[in-house]
Amino acid sequence: MNWALFYDVEMWTQIGISIGIFLLFLVFRKLFSKYVYSLILRLSRKAPTDILTHIFVSFEKPLQWLFIIIGIELAAGYFPYAEPGILFDRIIRASVIVLITWGLYNLASASSIFFAQVKSRFKLEIDDILIPFMSKAIRLIIVAISFTIIAQEFGYNVTGFIAGLGLGGVAIAFAAKDAIGNLFGGFIIITEKPFTIGDWIMTPSVEGTVEDITFRSTKVRTFADAIVTVPNNTLANESITNWSKMGKRQVSFNIKISYETPKAKLLKVVRQMEEEIKGHSEVHPDSILVRFDKYQENGYEVFIYFFTKSTAWDEHLRVKEEINFRLIEILENEDVSIALPSRKLYASEPDDDKGSLPAPQES
Repeated sequence: MNWALFYDVEMWTQIGISIGIFLLFLVFRKLFSKYVYSLILRLSRKAPTDILTHIFVSFEKPLQWLFIIIGIELAAGYFPYAEPGILFDRIIRASVIVLITWGLYNLASASSIFFAQVKSRFKLEIDDILIPFMSKAIRLIIVAISFTIIAQEFGYNVTGFIAGLGLGGVAIAFAAKDAIGNLFGGFIIITEKPFTIGDWIMTPSVEGTVEDITFRSTKVRTFADAIVTVPNNTLANESITNWSKMGKRQVSFNIKISYETPKAKLLKVVRQMEEEIKGHSEVHPDSILVRFDKYQENGYEVFIYFFTKSTAWDEHLRVKEEINFRLIEILENEDVSIALPSRKLYASEPDDDKGSLPAPQES
């Protein structure tokens, strides 16, 4: 054992100073996070806009780690037998770049809130489907720029790397043709706007409410409360029914009335049904049809057709239910019965008269 190193007071002093500097910055990090930054956040929340609060929240974790990086750099200067060189300096600078990227990346996720506030304040025509798409595009650009800067920091020729990608562009494009197709499908959805986030859509692939749209796919929540992820290229090439664009919601059904109903009473019932539907406050006044339509096997068929003002599913059903109960009351008040399926059976009985017809029996 080298006792000279063990009794080297200067070496142990430098180690103690190095460890003390690092621990001191850990304490500074804790105090800064608990007191200083909390005070800054409280003051920012009193500002007229939320932009400052989003900035400070986005950079909270990166700033905490910045204390650790500064502590490591200063402590390394006092640590014996450790001579920070060019590689160490590059790692420190790359770490700072990563922290800045981290903060900007977090801020870009809140940029959708920023875009929404700008849209509301200046009344810009920015579709809701475009806001999260722009936020994701900004985050992708931030990561790409950060990667380029870090690569240049370590001496890599980014220009040559990009040129190399150009030489193999055909092979890469062929391998990533589905991803490229989905990307262009996303642009088609954004530009043509067949639907937006929150719309109820129906396609050959899925039916439900649109929850999110990314570069690659669209997430739709079905009525069974499951999430279905559909590639944008598939959606862009399918027929899309957007039920949320309905200004009113259709109701169409038939009522069969017994053949025992006299003509005058049938006419009276049809007119009362029409007046009842037209007088309902939640029925759209356009295209109300109540007509004696056709003769069916079991009775007269009355065709009923109208629209509810509300397109919401529960409200639509409630209005339809109210009208159905009222139509039953009209039939009961006029003593008119609904036609039930029936048939006639002919049963033959032993008879001396072979020419007689069998007596019909109705069931």
